[in-house]
Amino acid sequence: MIPDPDRWPSSRGGKGFTEVAKKVHAMGLKFGIHVMRGISTQAFNADTPILDTVKGGAYEDSGRQWRAKDIGLKERACAWMQHGFMSVNTKLGAGRAFLRSLYQQYAEWGVDFVKHDCVFGDDLNINEISFVSEVLKELDRPIVYSLSPGTGVTPAMAKEVSGLVNMYRITGDDWDTWGDVAAHFNVSRDFSAANMIGAKGLQGKSWPDLDMLPLGWLTDPGSNEGPHRTCNLNLDEQRTQMTLWAMAKSPLMFGGDVRKLDETTYSLITNPTVLEINTFSSNNKEFPYIIGTKGNTRKIKVTPPHLSEVAESNTHVLGLTSCKDPKANSWSIQAHDQELEEICWKGKSGNKIGEPLCLYKSRALLSSDGEMIYKQQYQGKVHLLASKGVGVCLDASPKWKLTSKELRRGSFSKCKRDANQMWQLNPSGALISSYSGLCATVNLVQADVGSGGIRSWIATGREGEIYVAFFNLNTEKTLISTKISDLAKALPGKNLNGASCKCREIWSAKDYGVLQQTLSTAVGMHGCALFVLNCD
Repeated sequence: MIPDPDRWPSSRGGKGFTEVAKKVHAMGLKFGIHVMRGISTQAFNADTPILDTVKGGAYEDSGRQWRAKDIGLKERACAWMQHGFMSVNTKLGAGRAFLRSLYQQYAEWGVDFVKHDCVFGDDLNINEISFVSEVLKELDRPIVYSLSPGTGVTPAMAKEVSGLVNMYRITGDDWDTWGDVAAHFNVSRDFSAANMIGAKGLQGKSWPDLDMLPLGWLTDPGSNEGPHRTCNLNLDEQRTQMTLWAMAKSPLMFGGDVRKLDETTYSLITNPTVLEINTFSSNNKEFPYIIGTKGNTRKIKVTPPHLSEVAESNTHVLGLTSCKDPKANSWSIQAHDQELEEICWKGKSGNKIGEPLCLYKSRALLSSDGEMIYKQQYQGKVHLLASKGVGVCLDASPKWKLTSKELRRGSFSKCKRDANQMWQLNPSGALISSYSGLCATVNLVQADVGSGGIRSWIATGREGEIYVAFFNLNTEKTLISTKISDLAKALPGKNLNGASCKCREIWSAKDYGVLQQTLSTAVGMHGCALFVLNCD
């Protein structure tokens, strides 16, 4: 990969991004780049030779020189950028040599951070992630390794990669809408409960990534122009997002224009207490022992692990999970006659009994006889149709990047020769995707999850202080309360019966004095309160 010299004049003469990295480092900042999976379609079509950084020159093996078309897996193109990038065959020495040359080049440029896209979530490419992780261990400079996107990620899936990386997205794209902010409460709760915050990672620890903070001066999703507008979230919603990200110890990635920082945004993202929590706190988790009062009388109580208010309408969602997940082994063939077979989900997907979800089995579209490697690799795989005789097939990954508030209900598109549409049913009952190696599953979800209710998080500080955050996801002001003694239920080794706690709230800068029984405050619509308690 080389920078475009018209867009990056300093790259001329083979300098790459070296001069940009020097400039960034001189400003006291780190230099990061965003890269895609595998190899570019441009390089594949040009059939460029593969670089051997060990011996120097073009990569040679078995008496011949290896090129891009030898390692590119055209049928495994990035699902949402099919004309841009495809996976490489990491089983081949040439494929590994190509990836090694890329990341060694990034290190030579002075790169500090790599965001590796279209390799995680529904687009999981565990082989590429594993090899890149090995290469990064061998480099003479540390590079933070980040995975993206996070569509459909579960803790079980994350456990397969957390030890190989430093951070990984656990949601779709986050933008400046309240729906996106609210959608992060359930997923952050689940990853905390699974002990994924600060788990063992690449040469250190790894962190679930809630995506960027779209604050300050922004552009629009998908736009190549701008920035040209301010954040659509009001100040209360921005504080809610900043507080949740800090309490969940998500990497704090600012998504606005740092050249045009207003005082309010600057104060928000540099708040010393918030940064202290994000960096040094421990025992971070959702705290369910709270009660909310709307108006004068209507009380709501949170019972873990659900929202205090949920929509009544439900929907079945086709999703993906790790094949190590026992519930993945719940598919079976239902034969009607010699011409018609269905693959049906027999597992539990909720408390409602109804007809099982079934997909019609169709023989996979294989290539011409000339491409024998392809035919051998995908022999025995099947396409899955939504309806009999209709030429649209189930995709293993959405064809578009989703925002964090969107639910994925299965993705169907015109049937074609694409690993994203190829499936294999194992004798164990697991329906495996040829694109990602993940297994299909069916879940029952609330159609409007995350839109209302009250939530709370708790953590401990390095000096023994207790951090408590109240969140109001409702559309009206709500009084949120908890007992001081109940805080100990979430804190190992703590006993707060009869304790006295000095308390202050960060965003209002209000001193609550000494509390002995109850912590309580009114929180506005979509707002939050962040308390620091020092208890005796």
